[in-house]
Formats: sequence, C-alpha cells, structure tokens
Amino acid sequence: MGILEEAHNVRMVGRREGQAVVLAHGFGTDQSVWKHLVPHLVADYRVVLFDMIGAGTTNPDYFDFDRYATLHGYALDLLALLDHLRVGPCIYVGHSVSAVIGAIASISRPDFFSKLILISSSPRYLNCADYFGGFEQEDLNQLFDAMRSNYRSWASGWAPLLVGADMDSVAVQEFSRTLFNIRPDIALSVLQTIFQSDVRDLLGLVTTPCHILQSTKDLAVPVIVSEYLHAHLGARSVVEVMSSEGHLPQLSSPDTVVPVLLRHIRYEIVCESA
Repeated sequence: MGILEEAHNVRMVGRREGQAVVLAHGFGTDQSVWKHLVPHLVADYRVVLFDMIGAGTTNPDYFDFDRYATLHGYALDLLALLDHLRVGPCIYVGHSVSAVIGAIASISRPDFFSKLILISSSPRYLNCADYFGGFEQEDLNQLFDAMRSNYRSWASGWAPLLVGADMDSVAVQEFSRTLFNIRPDIALSVLQTIFQSDVRDLLGLVTTPCHILQSTKDLAVPVIVSEYLHAHLGARSVVEVMSSEGHLPQLSSPDTVVPVLLRHIRYEIVCESA
C-alpha cells in the first residue's frame, strides 16, 4: 500500500472488473457511514472506500490547516486519489461536504466521473439577500464558540440534532463515536471551512450528470437548496426528496435510503428525466 492509500485508509472491495463506485463521507464521519450500502454493491461493482484527511481515523499530522482552509484542498486530494487508483470514470457518491468536493473536482477532470450522486449537499449554508441556506452568521458564531468551549459537550448535543433522532438511537451513537474521534481543533477548522464556504459560482461549470438526493427534513440543508442545485448546475440533474429525516439518512434510515441510492447508482435517471 502506498502513502496515499495509507493516509486515506483506502479499501477496495467487490467485483474487481466492475465499474468503480467511490463512496465519500461527510464531516464528522468516516467510511463506516456506508456500512449499510456496501453489502448491496460488492456483487456488481468495485467499491472504493476512503477517509478524508481530518477524519478521526486518519493521522492528524497529515492535516494541513492552510491546505484545508478551502474545499479546493479536499478536491485536490480526491483528484490525486482517483488518478493514483485509476478507477475512473467512476460513479461518485458524495455525502454532505463531499458531494460539493466531488462537484468541484469534476470541473477540472470530468473524465474521472461518469455521474455524481449528491446526498444532503449544499453550495452555501449562510442566508443572504437572494439565497436561503438555512443559517445566519450569528448561528454559526455560536456553534463555533460552543466547539471551542467544550468540544465533547458540543458533539453530544450536535449528534442527535444533525441525525434527527434521540440520543439512544444507534445512528446517533455511531455518529457521536466518529465525532468524538476527531481532534477538536481539526473539527473546528473543518466545520468553519464547510459552513463559511460558497461555491454557487462554480455550479454552472459542472458538466457531469448529477443525482441530487435530499431528506424531507434536514437541519443542515433545507429542501429548497436541492432545488437551487437542480436549477443552477451546468450538468443535467435530477432531484429526489426521500422520505427520511436527518442529515445522515444513509446511516439513520437505511431501509428507506439504500434502495434509493441503488436505483440512482444503477440507472441513468438523469438522462430520462432531464
């Protein structure tokens, strides 16, 4: 295993000669968030799993605060990984910030991607005059202050809110575990980068077909954001609002979400619906 694979904890499972499905997790999680989906893919696809630098399962020494001050640093990581693994053009499944990272990466190397499946994705979280992202700056300032003050206490409260379930639910316990694994200063830096980002001006440059999947109720991403993506992406796109709640539906509502994901992975719904 090379340095790149080791740094990202790369795992490849499934059918060696099958088309690659790359699964990219969002903030606060790691590749284990896909545990309900992977068993349904291995018979037909070559499944690529990895951890983003900064996840609790990665070496914190690899986290460069300057490089990851923008989402472009993560996009460069993704491109380097796909180029090294030579698995393209792949079906890319990105959750939350990794959905946006995949979209950014596809602009410079569309040949690496056959389609993008974007789960709980937002190009901007802050409200402004002509856009509703769901958050005011004061909301974010309070969130960042809480993280600085007592990270573990913040994570304990954030997990059930984001998952949209009670503290004793398995999904909340799992998300809490992966949140606690992240070094607090890295978690704060990553979340600041995510919540202060604005990539709306890049959406029109995306040419890879996009499947936009969204929960009915999501604390971090209002449903209207999925319609914004659909209207402003340069590529053909389709939106499906799933009958799930929370920002991590693949973890909290697998019985509902996994069949939807499989349908979007297997079929070119974009081409039929555009």
